[in-house]
Amino acid sequence: MIRRRPPFVTAPQRRIAPEPVVPMINVVFLLLIFFLMTAQITTPPPFEVDLPQAVAEEEDAIPTLYISGTGEMAFESLMGNEALAAAAAQTPLTLQADSRLSAGTLARILADLSQKGASDIRLMTQGGS
Repeated sequence: MIRRRPPFVTAPQRRIAPEPVVPMINVVFLLLIFFLMTAQITTPPPFEVDLPQAVAEEEDAIPTLYISGTGEMAFESLMGNEALAAAAAQTPLTLQADSRLSAGTLARILADLSQKGASDIRLMTQGGS
């Protein structure tokens, strides 16, 4: 008698488990909470306001006194104390001082400008965060 081999038995195929969704839901809720906590919520106005239209006029160029980090001054084509005297006669006056200029030197220059009659001095700064 011939013995027959049993047919090849294949292992049952494993079912691939679906991706877990719970971690993704957790991340979505954390992001939602983050955005809700950091959002700036403003109150709505009590009624609608129609704002007037404004037209910007070009300003005349404001004269500028330049001051270096070492205290050297320049105004138009003048240098030194002559520049300081000529700049003090201008109203308004813009001051562009180097960031390395000491506060004491800047205070002395502002006092000199004030004594010479400058009344409207605008110090230029660089915007930052």
